Amino acid sequence: MELYRDAKAAPEARAKDLLQRMTLREKVGQLNQRLYGFAEYEIRDGEFVPGGGFRAEVERYSGMGALYGLYRADPWSRRDFTNGLVGELAPRARNAVQRYVMEHSRLGIPVLMATECPHGHQALDGCLLPVNLAAAACFDPALLSAAAAVSARQLAELGVDLALVSCLDVLRDPRWGRSEECFGEDPLLASRMAEAVISAMQRQGVDVVAKHLCAQGETTGGVNASAARIGERELREIHLPPAEAAVRAGVQGFMAAYNEIDGIYCHANKRLLTGYLRGELGFNGIVMSDGIAIDQLDAVTGSRMMSGALALNAGVDIGLWDTAFSLLEEAAEAGAVSTARIDEAAYRVLLLKFRRGLFDEPFVPETAHYQLYADPGRFPEPAKLAAETPVLLKNEGGALPLALAGRRILLAGPAADDLYAQLGDYTPPQRPGTGSTVRAALEHLVAAGGGQLVYERGCGMFEPAPAEELARMTGAAARCDAVVAVLGGSSSRFSGGEFDANGALLAQHRATMDCGEGVDAAELRLPGGQMELLRALRAAGKPVITVIIAGRPYAMAEIERLSDAILYCFYPGPQGGEAIARILCGKLEPSGRLPASLPDSVGQLPVYYNYKDSYAAMRYYDDKKPPRWRFGSGMGYARFEHELLSAPEGELAAGGAICLRLALRNASGRDGAAVPQLYIHRTQGVATSRARQLVDWKKLRLRAGEGAETELSIPPEALRQWDGAAWVTPPGKIEWFLGDNGEDWASGEFTLGGTSA
Repeated sequence: MELYRDAKAAPEARAKDLLQRMTLREKVGQLNQRLYGFAEYEIRDGEFVPGGGFRAEVERYSGMGALYGLYRADPWSRRDFTNGLVGELAPRARNAVQRYVMEHSRLGIPVLMATECPHGHQALDGCLLPVNLAAAACFDPALLSAAAAVSARQLAELGVDLALVSCLDVLRDPRWGRSEECFGEDPLLASRMAEAVISAMQRQGVDVVAKHLCAQGETTGGVNASAARIGERELREIHLPPAEAAVRAGVQGFMAAYNEIDGIYCHANKRLLTGYLRGELGFNGIVMSDGIAIDQLDAVTGSRMMSGALALNAGVDIGLWDTAFSLLEEAAEAGAVSTARIDEAAYRVLLLKFRRGLFDEPFVPETAHYQLYADPGRFPEPAKLAAETPVLLKNEGGALPLALAGRRILLAGPAADDLYAQLGDYTPPQRPGTGSTVRAALEHLVAAGGGQLVYERGCGMFEPAPAEELARMTGAAARCDAVVAVLGGSSSRFSGGEFDANGALLAQHRATMDCGEGVDAAELRLPGGQMELLRALRAAGKPVITVIIAGRPYAMAEIERLSDAILYCFYPGPQGGEAIARILCGKLEPSGRLPASLPDSVGQLPVYYNYKDSYAAMRYYDDKKPPRWRFGSGMGYARFEHELLSAPEGELAAGGAICLRLALRNASGRDGAAVPQLYIHRTQGVATSRARQLVDWKKLRLRAGEGAETELSIPPEALRQWDGAAWVTPPGKIEWFLGDNGEDWASGEFTLGGTSA
């Protein structure tokens, strides 16, 4: 028996043995991942039939490296409940693909199954979570981990090997349409959330390909895939920490980003993909390209073959939908790539397959049990996550929670009764009755509380506000005691559109999205006639509670002025409507905090809180105000008292964690949550510092009257600076700030002594 067929042998030995038995073409086949998943198959008489392109690919390479998107369902894939993989057919199809590949491979090599999982599984009956920007607002990595584990269990039952997970991008410009895919503007928050997701998914047996590496969230003017015009210090301080967290979590793959950094595309950046990732971090998994990104290197090489060679030599191991990697044989014959580099990449792919046990147990049980993970009654973790994502920013005059008994509440706004507006981009079709909109949940709660809910949409999400609808709405507002306006945007592709070759929105038939991949914005205003609607509601003279459901930060100056209370909700997922309604009615405590700062106007950008102290942020002669709400803002209904028990002071030695201790007490009659946050500012060092830098936080849930003590720390890595060649810890004065909801409770300083690298 050949060594590679011996299940008792080490995966490394098996991979090396198999590799030396393969032809050059078979090795190149392991590096290709064409669009032969959702795009190829048919369903005939209820059975799965693989497509001709898929079969030709397997024949050409005597196997297949990876198959993308077999389960994907959305408007781009044109798969839904009428023609997609659902019920027992889904795992049956997966097994049919695996069986075909292995039977038509000379050496019996199985295929890796890769699927999109940016906020849950993008498949029919997929378990969906709040988008990343919403999940980050919970400020609780353990809560996110529990929800991600549910999604991962579903993926595992469906035989998914590689989950393509958005978790590396750091949001620096909210005009970017993919803002919703980020864990916010802070590298520490993003890192902890990324580590939580990756660890949870891989514990369930699904390997993660973390995307995107890197600095895609920097952008030029908020435009997708545009240049990151930054230096190495900004790269290391802001954009690389999530990648380092991913490696700590044991991630098995990275996906390179579309953008360039200082003139070098990430897919061609050997210093990034090989020197940094493998040399500095010691990463030994696979690097995957983004969709058709290698072909786009033609802008540099002028040759499709040379584009493939450039990416492979830089450190990309496996392509995604491109044609360039199919030309690697020719590139090797021309001397543009070495057979040793092809062997290296193929070995990594084979090793992953052996480690996953695909050669020994290539098939999965053919049951529909995986559908249960989308049921919040059986698996409540995603709903629990959704409940802690809304952020209460304003609550004047006790507008919230709503008093219900004997009162009439007007519910208005286009986002109040639109489930898809809660879900974000990369979303599959939903079954009727799935989830809950704000209207559906609020109708039940208001009636149960002895009140009456009146609903008037007022206007469409993207259309001007019709005079007759506004008149009807304002008339209803005059007859009510309070108004709830549910406004916002949408990343839903289900209202029509045209898509680029990589699935991004290319051109819309009509304006039905204001966020999502390919939907970048010059302004940060509510779309359509929604501001006109809000002005009309304000003029009615009743308390106005504004709920924003969005995929990015909006400009908030006028919204704040017209609202008595504001609840900001990044797309909270299918159960988000229920969570919002329960918060409005006081059945649930708001506990979210902003993962990204909210500006007054687009002209203030950038408004991230951790700007450099080399300049005074937000000081324009024609705009005197700072950003409306900064990172970390958010409050609840409960009231907390706090006491500083111990804090760093004097001269302290470098090298160990520096701790601060505090006591908190819930001084209200309601259960609630506090999120104490610790920031620092270095006033002396080898380079400019951040005006503020988050170094630690805790989320404490305390019952009415309950108290607790907790400790926050400044870890040694938070005190480092990049000197241009290495990380160093220079001595000098450090200021610290402790607070919550954008306000400081306490502050102080200490001096760091000594020098350590």
